[in-house]
This record gives sequence, C-alpha cells and structure tokens, in this order.
Amino acid sequence: MVPLTRKLGWDEVKDFSHAIVSHMAKLLPDRFSAVSGPKNRVGRIFIDYLRNGLGATTICAYAVRTREGLPVSVPIFREEVGELKGGNQWDVHNVHERLAEVGDEPWAELKKTRQTITAEMRRRVGMKK
Repeated sequence: MVPLTRKLGWDEVKDFSHAIVSHMAKLLPDRFSAVSGPKNRVGRIFIDYLRNGLGATTICAYAVRTREGLPVSVPIFREEVGELKGGNQWDVHNVHERLAEVGDEPWAELKKTRQTITAEMRRRVGMKK
C-alpha cells in the first residue's frame, strides 16, 4: 500500500502502478511478474496493480489467506522488506506476536503522508507523460 494525496484519478494511478510493476519485472524477471495468473508467477511475485481501479477490491490487513498454513496479511515497515522470509511468515498461530511487537505502527503515519505521482516518477518507470 502506498498512500497518495487525492489528486489524480483512478485511471492515472492504475496506469502508473502498472508501469511500476512492468519496470520491476524488466529489472528482476526472476523475482517479479507483470502478468497475473498462477502460471505466470511460479517462483515469482505478481504485484497486483489491478487493485487500483474504481470498484476493485483487495484483501485487508490482518486477513487470513486461504492457503496452506493459513498465512495472515500483515503490514510491514519498508525497512523490513529485506528481512522477510516469505509471504507466510505470519499465520493464525503467530500473528498475535506481530501485533504485540508493532501494533499499528507500520501505518501510524499514513494519514500524515503527503505525496503524489510526479512527472519525474513517470519518466523513471518509462511513462511518456
């Protein structure tokens, strides 16, 4: 989740999100996929830019996933990305430890964050405008 100041419309945000995913997949094709569907992400991560559309839904934080081991969706700090062991690090049996450790801190500053998509950001991910 990336907080943005309400300035652009759904289509612009979705297009930018798609450009980021495509850029990441070009830089690290063995780690990321820009194409959805199970066969396209075997051993890779699909970052779901499709959630950035009007009416699109997504799983909420701390929701249990219907996968082996019942992993739980957990917000993290940017600094924790390199330390993650996988998408199933927290599950229904240990998520209480994460909550006790950080509470709502990963999103504590969310409402105070003021940022928008700039022309330079668009340029860096290969967008023309």
